[in-house]
Amino acid sequence: MTDFLLHNERALVDGELPHAAVDLAARILGGSVVAASDESFGFKENLIDPAEPVFTPGTYSLRGEVVDGWETRRHAGRRGDWVIIRLGVPGRVQTVDVDTRYFAGNHPTAACVDACALDVAADPTDPAIEWTTVAESTPLKPDSHNVLPVTNRRRWTHLRLRLESDGGVARLRAYGEVIPDPTLWEDITVEVSSLEQGGRVEWCSDSFYSDAFALVAPTRPRGMGDGWETRRRRDVGPDSHDAVLISFAAPADLCRLEIDTSYFVFNASLEVAVLGSRDRPDGEHGWALAPFDVPVLPRTRLAPDARQMFKVDARDITALRLQAYPDGGIARVRALGRPTNEGLALLQRRWEESS
Repeated sequence: MTDFLLHNERALVDGELPHAAVDLAARILGGSVVAASDESFGFKENLIDPAEPVFTPGTYSLRGEVVDGWETRRHAGRRGDWVIIRLGVPGRVQTVDVDTRYFAGNHPTAACVDACALDVAADPTDPAIEWTTVAESTPLKPDSHNVLPVTNRRRWTHLRLRLESDGGVARLRAYGEVIPDPTLWEDITVEVSSLEQGGRVEWCSDSFYSDAFALVAPTRPRGMGDGWETRRRRDVGPDSHDAVLISFAAPADLCRLEIDTSYFVFNASLEVAVLGSRDRPDGEHGWALAPFDVPVLPRTRLAPDARQMFKVDARDITALRLQAYPDGGIARVRALGRPTNEGLALLQRRWEESS
């Protein structure tokens, strides 16, 4: 599993993540911890570290025992401590995971989450900022995932975690839905498959070695673990393949397709074919019944450890099904195109409804 996984369908210890959710606070999307009331024992930036928290007992520095998280000094007083995170991309937050793993005798007693929508250059510590509480004060369990549901459907840019006491939090993940700014899609070619533009991996046939969700990450791959790799198929026939489904935030006319096998030298997929859909998911079955009947890229040989760009012409596409023959690894899939008029109207409507 990649260390910057932005999507996780597994049940957490104390709750369930929403389907196809993205960690809007992730540093890979540009998230940042911009302010905190105190960080005497553990730096605030640890909260959005993409790696899972770790702890080595008996390891000390000049600040005290070394912790992998944000930890404040004792005796914060009646107002408690707080930290502010700027989300990497604006979006609707559905679930906040306040992760207190490895904080047992020093975890906070309870916490709530506030949110606001600001310009990226605005000062979120300004006393005039109006914050909206999106998750009411909830007791926190030690050494645990503490999953706080958010029902407010507005689009936010910043979150503030308010503790009712002092203490330590290992990680904060803000799972939700990216809401792209429609003005940034006008008159340009957009990487419509990218996470930061609302692209999502909805399903894959296999993720034995690493998750398919890295395929739509906005960064360049950093190693063989930073991509999608399936188990070795033993039932290989002429049409044996693995597959992944990638959806877009809005319908688009596709003009370029990049298939990147970087770092997959001896285990890259041999061939790929890409099909498109012009349908949208329904509420009951999701994408399961959507037809993928638009040829985007015919079955094509891939080179290992290489970025390969293909010119395509596929109109009004809402999602892609990439078929990898017969198995193997792919680092990134980038679909570039222009939104249709209907797509721009959909983005505009979603933006206004979330404001």
